[in-house]
Amino acid sequence: QVQLVESGGGSVQAGGSLRLSCVASGLTFSGYAMGWFRQAPGKERDFVATINWSGGSTSYADSVKGRFTISRDNAKNTVYLQMNNLVPEDTAVYYCAATKVSLFPVRGPNAYDYWGQGTQVTVSS
Repeated sequence: QVQLVESGGGSVQAGGSLRLSCVASGLTFSGYAMGWFRQAPGKERDFVATINWSGGSTSYADSVKGRFTISRDNAKNTVYLQMNNLVPEDTAVYYCAATKVSLFPVRGPNAYDYWGQGTQVTVSS
């Protein structure tokens, strides 16, 4: 079955950096666009970033543009989210997701077919 497994979360101070990874199995990874979403307590799951199947196109939420970078390595079935200059508002559970939708970018969570279990990111001031 399809599995997406995130790692790399943790606790950092404001201004710090983290790199999230998501390893996919059970699917043809290069056939999917990948996305990162986040959900803070009591809030909806929000779009963070997405990358197309080849890695040639990316899209970001305005709140993270210029601070976060999404990338992928199709040989390793892995998508990454490099997060720099973190702020307390970035505190959330971060999820990776995969979509077969061919249009790009796909920002709505309902368009994604598979989800990871999430990894916690906590940023203290």
